Amino acid sequence: MQSTQFMQVTRAVLRAPGSRRAWAEAAYCLIGFPLAVAGGVVLAVVLALGAGFTVSLLGAVLGLGLLVAGTLLARGLGAAHRGLAARLLGERVPAPPAPVPAGGFMARLDTRLRDGSAWRAVAYVMAKLPVGALGMYAVLWWATGLLNLTAPLRWLLFGHGSPEHGDVGGTPNFTPSFAGGTPQITTFPGTFALVALGAAILLIAPWLTRLVVGADRWLQHALLGPGQLAERVRDLEETRALAVDDSVALLRRVERDLHDGAQVRLVAVAMSLDMVKERLAEKDGAPPPDLAGVRRLVDSAHLNATEALTELRDLVRGVLPPVLDDGLPEALATLASRSSVPVEYAADIPERPTPAIETIAYFCAAELLTNVIKHSGARRATLTVTQQDGVLRLRVTDDGHGGATLGAGSGLTGLAQRVRTVDGTLDLRSPEGGPTAVTVELPPHA
Repeated sequence: MQSTQFMQVTRAVLRAPGSRRAWAEAAYCLIGFPLAVAGGVVLAVVLALGAGFTVSLLGAVLGLGLLVAGTLLARGLGAAHRGLAARLLGERVPAPPAPVPAGGFMARLDTRLRDGSAWRAVAYVMAKLPVGALGMYAVLWWATGLLNLTAPLRWLLFGHGSPEHGDVGGTPNFTPSFAGGTPQITTFPGTFALVALGAAILLIAPWLTRLVVGADRWLQHALLGPGQLAERVRDLEETRALAVDDSVALLRRVERDLHDGAQVRLVAVAMSLDMVKERLAEKDGAPPPDLAGVRRLVDSAHLNATEALTELRDLVRGVLPPVLDDGLPEALATLASRSSVPVEYAADIPERPTPAIETIAYFCAAELLTNVIKHSGARRATLTVTQQDGVLRLRVTDDGHGGATLGAGSGLTGLAQRVRTVDGTLDLRSPEGGPTAVTVELPPHA
């Protein structure tokens, strides 16, 4: 296991300098640096002037106007940085909602000055200055590594000095350390040492840029996004819509099943009983009733009534499974024992969740085991459910061929939407060739 991990790490290190991600991150640092410097300097000047004018009585309005202009500039710079990250890194940070000023001049000015998302953008532009400088330093590692790789070629093309004739001469050894200077290489074999040094620098450079870009990603989500409160409100709106859609779909399914199933059976029962009633009715001069025919009608009514009861029972199970009356662990144990694929089951739930959470967890387990049976080609599966740190965690794994995805038309998408209605999450890991692991995390109380 350790040797396998070592080989994976080694391959990742060796492939990093040539990967598209590494070059995209280096380009992001290179292009983002002048934007960060220019935007940060201009914004600092505008805000400093605004603050200076604000403290004076005569220039207060001008100062407030400059502060508003600074916040608007910060919003624009934030949008530029978000666009650059989206184009080069594929990192899409949602834009925060813009305030809608209303009323008179002072009211509009007050609305702009109270715009929290704009001041967060100001903080990002200021923080981008040191982060951009670190990114440019990381790009310097790329440049010095590439220059050192060309040392033999530079020796052959541009020649070298002759120390015997008093020339300092030599081929410079570029290093990313400012204190290191550019020591000279005075022999051609020494240039190959520079090649080795350049290769080592290039192996390190992608991880430096990745570290800087990682910090920048965090800053963008924290300062350029809509904020935690707005994000939470939007998430609640989406989950409310999902809950409404799920309820409507459930009602439609119940109505369809009742209309196409039990209702038809009960109508047939009523018709059969009406016919029996007519045949048994006593009429003057009428022949005695055909008892055999009456018996057939009664048998037909009994059969339809039995099938209607069965369909109603199945419908009730689909809404709220009676097996959950004994608790989620027993219900899941029954579910696992009925699977056509051998399932290893384990449960540890010290505190019983609420009925809504138990129902969602049960249906998730049923759907996931059904997917294992129908689509995975697995020979074995595991089903575990635990409750720890205030989280109910349901996990289904199998040794099938993998390749499962969350997307349109996938049953897993419906499960993810269902668990989101109670602030749950669904995590899918299914590489090609397997194995597949699906983890559903739910709060114990809805």
